[in-house]
Amino acid sequence: MQWETVIGLEVHVQLATRSKIFSGASTAFGAEPNSQACAVDLGMPGVLPVLNEAAVAMAVQFGLGIHAEIPEVSVFDRKNYFYPDLPKGYQTSQMYHPIVGPGEVEISLEDGSTKAVRVHHAHLEEDAGKSLHELSSSGRGHGMTGIDLNRAGTPLLEIVSEPDMRSAKEAAAYLKAIHSIVTYLGISDGNMAEGSMRCDVNVSVRPQGQASFGTRAEIKNVNSFRFVERAIAFEVERQIELLEDGGEVVQETRLFDPERDETRSMRTKEQANDYRYFPCPDLLPVVLDRAYVDHLRDTLPELPADKRARFQDALGLSAYDAGVLSASREMAEYFEAVQETCGDAKLAANWVQGELSGALNREGLPIQDSPVSATQLGELIARVMDDTINGKAAKQVFQALWHGEGGGEANSADAVIEAKGLKQVTDTGAIEAMIDQVIADSPAQLAQYRDAEPDKRGKMIGYFVGQVMKASRGTANPQQVNALLKEKLDALC
Repeated sequence: MQWETVIGLEVHVQLATRSKIFSGASTAFGAEPNSQACAVDLGMPGVLPVLNEAAVAMAVQFGLGIHAEIPEVSVFDRKNYFYPDLPKGYQTSQMYHPIVGPGEVEISLEDGSTKAVRVHHAHLEEDAGKSLHELSSSGRGHGMTGIDLNRAGTPLLEIVSEPDMRSAKEAAAYLKAIHSIVTYLGISDGNMAEGSMRCDVNVSVRPQGQASFGTRAEIKNVNSFRFVERAIAFEVERQIELLEDGGEVVQETRLFDPERDETRSMRTKEQANDYRYFPCPDLLPVVLDRAYVDHLRDTLPELPADKRARFQDALGLSAYDAGVLSASREMAEYFEAVQETCGDAKLAANWVQGELSGALNREGLPIQDSPVSATQLGELIARVMDDTINGKAAKQVFQALWHGEGGGEANSADAVIEAKGLKQVTDTGAIEAMIDQVIADSPAQLAQYRDAEPDKRGKMIGYFVGQVMKASRGTANPQQVNALLKEKLDALC
């Protein structure tokens, strides 16, 4: 039997507000445990929540960024459940009237095509605290769980997709698209390692051609693009094997164990009525007038899909190059600055994706921390374009700029070229003199060239080119060397 995979994601994005969604406590990451949880976050008697206006604005900006409906009224509800890191016994969330309505996210597929994934809604809620298991490898706290409530009350935007994805790669592409949108908007840093963005993955399988969905399993709190793919791959295989053996898939919540590369059961899946949702009595409905929404629309930056289209249409880049270079706001801004400096989009794209990205990956650096600035790289490419240096020398210049060897404060391509004597020799007379010397010093190779069939000589010329480039210390113009060598060698045949 052929099986079809059906996937929906619930993406939790921590919003980049300085204070929490209902209190003035700090949201800074990395503080001492329980040092950033106030009475409001803990739900102590007599306290009342006050909604953070910045969180509302960020949620609306996201909705506008995915062309979603923005309801005039949204309402906060209480989601009731017990968990050690939720001292109030309920989470303030939005169930029935979320702040963002239906929208869609465009994803790029491996074959270069695109697909629209529908977003059912996005709602605001407060994050819970964090349970820390096995506190110390030294034995202290062994077998116990510690509770850190610093994260309690951090504003979350939960983005709920429709079950429109049909493969692990589509799910990863969707998650990457969400990451690009929220970081372009500046509403989250998207740092998955720190929990700023994580997702619950709903996976089911059904016979190919069947209209109704199969029973789904939810994989909780997956925090990397790679883990999403691996978790889905395991879960799909598990469900298919179970069904083909005559069993049934149980609706449940599962966890992904990256060390064992498997999912395992956590608990049976709760239904909405299990949480006993009801409107929060402490918070008024949020009413957004059109002028407020229109103002936020006017503040939106150019978003990834629009930037990708412009890179293709206006700059002539391929769909692949445009997709890579627009994936993050920092990458796109760096590329555009390089392109503006050198004036050649394709060369700029090649250098940013090639030499620069390779160096960044080796050093484990984000592009915003690149030792080579966009202006420096653009000027380097310009020196290749005007034949000041050749491609080989350009790589030497890049390495010198990377290591700060550009001549003191200037640290520019021109300073490196001057200091290292890398300026390309384009004087025909000087190149001819080197060629004449190489030919005179290579009688055996000259004889072989003469004796070869004309259609074989093209491969043999490489020896002479190499010798001339060596004599020039790599500074001779390769195109001139090839042309002049062929002319002189053919004249001697």
